[in-house]
Amino acid sequence: MAEISVIIPVYNRPRLLLDAGRSVLAQTFSDFELIIIDDGSTDHTIEAAAQIEAESGGRCRIITVPHSGMPGAARNRGIEAAGGRYLAFLDSDDYWTPEKLKTQQKLMCESGANLSHTLEIWNREGREISQKGQKHSREGNVFPDALKKCTIGPSTVMIDREFCLATGGFHENLEIAEDYEYWLRITSASPVAYLHEAHTVKRAGKWAQLSEKYGKIEWFRLTALAGLLGVQLPDGAVCPAYLDGYRWRGFSDENRKAAMEELSFKCGVWAAGCRKRGRFAEASQMEDLITKL
Repeated sequence: MAEISVIIPVYNRPRLLLDAGRSVLAQTFSDFELIIIDDGSTDHTIEAAAQIEAESGGRCRIITVPHSGMPGAARNRGIEAAGGRYLAFLDSDDYWTPEKLKTQQKLMCESGANLSHTLEIWNREGREISQKGQKHSREGNVFPDALKKCTIGPSTVMIDREFCLATGGFHENLEIAEDYEYWLRITSASPVAYLHEAHTVKRAGKWAQLSEKYGKIEWFRLTALAGLLGVQLPDGAVCPAYLDGYRWRGFSDENRKAAMEELSFKCGVWAAGCRKRGRFAEASQMEDLITKL
């Protein structure tokens, strides 16, 4: 049984998958299995996955599932198939440095943390993007900062598999911000360890990215947070099935209060944006919700 199960979900990204997969095969830590979850690709992605499998020396498996477009669902299929003590996620358009698994596995063992993450290098079309403006807690109790935005990159994460299963894995009805939602559940329940070294390269380019699909990622964070708190947004939400009867019951009273305050703030920002754009009825509905909260 491998120590680490690496999970790469992919949809229609053959060239990028080759880069991601080969960065896993190039790791100096060898006790891993690689699980590629093909979300029903319609191009040459399955051939690229097969190439990675052929180069892996028997350490790679390919699982093809019907296309859902839900990254949480694809990752969960990998979690179900994984046998490692630890899970490491890698998005198909990102890649790792060769020391990533070795240094992070050591951190997990020494810290006893349920989850750790690493510093990222942000790269857009070959140009590194500065992170000087990123001011937030990265280790210990990061829940207060994680409420505001997604502060943990999925491709940087290593998580104890049993803890992942105990906390329910990724929600499968969120097309966007599923990572934000899951990290809130995790960080409300456990401190986080952080590797102060850049072992993950996060790439953006001309290929399709879910985070930019609708141009309003904050709405999805608002939707996710409302679902965790069991709050119905006005006129339903982007993901009504997610909100229907769902509520995370792992919050302490203190964390639930902080989450409610952040939800009110996000609703206020959204209402202000609606008024600015002349969507007055929507703004009033949000303002009424803030009063109720």
